[in-house]
Amino acid sequence: MRRRVVITGLGTVNPIGNNVKDSWENVKKGVCGIAPIKNIDVTDHIVKVAGEVKDFNTEGIIDKKDARRMDKYSQYAMVAAVEAFDDSSINMENEDALRCGVIFSSGIGGMETTEANYLTGEKRGFDKVSPFYIPMGISNMAAGNIAIRVGFKGMCTCVVTACASSNNAVGDAFHYIRDGYAEVMLCGGSEAAITHLGLGGFTSMKALNTTEDPNRASIPFDKERAGFVMGEGAGALILEEYEHAVARGAKIYAEVVGYGATCDAYHITAPCPDGSGGAAAMTMAINDAGIKPEDVGYINAHGTSTHLNDAGETMAIKAAFGDHAYKLMVSSTKSMTGHLLGGAGAVEAVFSTMALKDGFIPATINYQVPDEECDLDIVPNEGRNVQVEYALSNSLGFGGHNASIIFKKWEA
Repeated sequence: MRRRVVITGLGTVNPIGNNVKDSWENVKKGVCGIAPIKNIDVTDHIVKVAGEVKDFNTEGIIDKKDARRMDKYSQYAMVAAVEAFDDSSINMENEDALRCGVIFSSGIGGMETTEANYLTGEKRGFDKVSPFYIPMGISNMAAGNIAIRVGFKGMCTCVVTACASSNNAVGDAFHYIRDGYAEVMLCGGSEAAITHLGLGGFTSMKALNTTEDPNRASIPFDKERAGFVMGEGAGALILEEYEHAVARGAKIYAEVVGYGATCDAYHITAPCPDGSGGAAAMTMAINDAGIKPEDVGYINAHGTSTHLNDAGETMAIKAAFGDHAYKLMVSSTKSMTGHLLGGAGAVEAVFSTMALKDGFIPATINYQVPDEECDLDIVPNEGRNVQVEYALSNSLGFGGHNASIIFKKWEA
């Protein structure tokens, strides 16, 4: 018999809030976290706006010495993870640490650290780069730092599947608990790639929107969409075996019930135009959950604001859900946060969980021009107070990676 898996802790740092409470309130208000870039000099960059984390402070959460030895992506991860861990009220004195694990992702890892050390190497010689460069820069170190902090001694790993990374992390953690390998998993993802190299790389491949108007930059499903907007931050979830959670009197946000992961096997950056890979991931998640397509009421779409993604994801939803696709609410919270790359799926998992808990469906904000290729109910501009039983969250990544997770509203 498959074990049930529930969510007992949430944490996040993102462009619209540095914790879950503030972030969710801003989602409900439809706040746009995209603004002119402040943390780096973009005089020589074409792209001028992004979804930066604002007023970020590690004080009281990460020791100052430890913070200096962490890249920003790892700091974001730690703050979100500590919030989720504290929120769960897990007491490690009562736990078998070998039955508690971490799957925490980053699509890119410590890009800021890599840039800084390369410049040091060019100037002073590469044998003079920081001895902390490698442990600060590698993508798995957020997971390692988190495990050290909370004392989880079970499997600790980092899924790297570009923009699908943290959806895979949550899904893999769900299956790991469900199939009996652990009682508790801290999962999620983090990214901090709003750097000179990050901006330049995505700009040169024509992936980013170049408008300087924050309200017309990340506009998923809008006919005038012209590229995604870089975001940064982290999302973290504590997943727990149901009986284990009940035995310790844990509060439960929602249940994780389905997961599907596929690959387009089509192109290094472009999604398969017919959306077949994404459709297969959603269908796999629905079958994994043991539900019917008609049971799903809301989809937190990958919705990047690129022409290919939004049109292809719309086709994928139609292929997976048939006529029910037109009855679904399908919104993209990237309209508020921008695209957090490897951290996107985790933040959107937090938002999907809160949508079920609060009975509120987030809007796709700043929507103006309808597109006949994206003709689903994208919840334009205003969120809705609607109770749904099941929510699905999609993440799609370069390399053709597709990951879909289904959450179920918790009824005590």
